[in-house]
Amino acid sequence: MHTLQIGKYTLGSRLIVGSGKYDSFEMTKAATLASGSELITVAVRRLNITNPNEPNLRDTFAGTNVKFLPNSAGCTTAEEAITLFRLTREATGIDLIKLEVIGDTQKTLYPDVLETIKACEVLAKDGFTIMAYTSDDPIMARRLEDAGAHAIMPLAAPIGSGLGVQNRYNIVFVREAVKVPIIVDAGIGCASDAALAMELGADGVLTNTAIAQAQNPMLMAEAMKNAVIAGRLSYLAGRIPKRPYATASSPIDGMIQF
Repeated sequence: MHTLQIGKYTLGSRLIVGSGKYDSFEMTKAATLASGSELITVAVRRLNITNPNEPNLRDTFAGTNVKFLPNSAGCTTAEEAITLFRLTREATGIDLIKLEVIGDTQKTLYPDVLETIKACEVLAKDGFTIMAYTSDDPIMARRLEDAGAHAIMPLAAPIGSGLGVQNRYNIVFVREAVKVPIIVDAGIGCASDAALAMELGADGVLTNTAIAQAQNPMLMAEAMKNAVIAGRLSYLAGRIPKRPYATASSPIDGMIQF
């Protein structure tokens, strides 16, 4: 019930976390372990694959069950992302990736979905397991699935904004449009946002800023863990229909008449 299957990878948690904006690698590790997540996304430069003499996250997480999810943060074209991931796999052996190609690097950090699709087609043929960051557009989600994506990652709101799910219907539409898992990514601000995303039918949630910049990152990490579990259980249980008027909890048949 709680496991998440992405391509050939099975994860014991449906919560994925990020590695940026923490004060130290040690705090990154502590919050990640508190979240229960088994997958942490990281910009390739933070893996520090070129200088083994400097501190790096791979050493920090040695001995844990946490896998790395390299992302193409900073890439603005398909060619940049393709080259980056090919070099990363050559250096690290990691083939599970978060593909993101950003179209607006100054204000919204919204993805360039057309460039993302181009990169996805090539990387899928290269044998990568691809989690594709995209807009909350069900048509583009289907095209990414057709291009070979193993998971679709629609944004809830702009990256780091903390605005929560801004278009509930689109998350539902994306869920209905594709067969692969959908992971709501970007814009999660608190535990209730994560729970809502899961109740809408998301298979998982990715969050970074909401934990890393919380007043108490450890406590927020635990809250996110529980929110994702609760949201998933609520979705599977099936909510009651909404009604405009009250419905009595107790039957009125057989009541004593005065």
